[in-house]
Amino acid sequence: MHIDTYGQGGDIPIVLIHGWAMHGGIMTPLVEGLVRVPRVKVHVVDLPGHGYSRAGEQGFDVAECVERLTRLLPPGAIWVGWSLGGLVALRAALTPAAQVAGLGMICASPCFVSRGAWTHGVPLAVLEQFGRDLATDYQGTIERFLALEAQGDDNAQACLRELRAHVFDRGQPSTTVLEMGLYALEHSDYSEQLSQITCPSLWVPGGRDRLVPWQAMEWSAEAARGRFHRIDGAAHAPFVTHLAELMVQMKILVREVHGE
Repeated sequence: MHIDTYGQGGDIPIVLIHGWAMHGGIMTPLVEGLVRVPRVKVHVVDLPGHGYSRAGEQGFDVAECVERLTRLLPPGAIWVGWSLGGLVALRAALTPAAQVAGLGMICASPCFVSRGAWTHGVPLAVLEQFGRDLATDYQGTIERFLALEAQGDDNAQACLRELRAHVFDRGQPSTTVLEMGLYALEHSDYSEQLSQITCPSLWVPGGRDRLVPWQAMEWSAEAARGRFHRIDGAAHAPFVTHLAELMVQMKILVREVHGE
């Protein structure tokens, strides 16, 4: 797995994990903000089958990903996940061996799909349609997903331009890997395990997100005894359009973890 590291002199490790069909480079605005925080060292992950981690990778599984990253990353890190990456960060926070010191969830839910009593997700049919479309129109499917991520944002056009410009900077994930990512989004459900989280946690949704309802993250923050902050004008990628507001919350999380 490919991991970029920034802020070589820092002794506060932060792990950043990107979302579905993306790569670590897409989170560059957040990286640039974090490396300005004193003592911080940022480790930016390319998930298996994505970005520079595509060589030799045939699939994607959340639990396996956490196991591998635990061996590669320093203990006592703050794990921050965006969208699908949030499932990886959350799973790590629930895995004692990962030794997660703090958890940041950006537009990420413990359960992405509405099921049973859990109504704070997208309809299963939405993800199933993305899966069917991948096989026949790869580029068009990714384009529609990017449009959905930007939809509703105060700066939707700028957000969409940024995502479009960089989504394939590190190559294209295979259809198989993307299908496995959709499977993870469809079937993962950690909503009943949130009370087991013992580290400080931050839950930041976009108030206009069409993929992850902010209500899901508010509920999750309460269940995890964490902190909730909604960025009202943001959609699904607040690190692109509302970086300053997000950085305020990230700095607070660092202080919560390290008591400074």
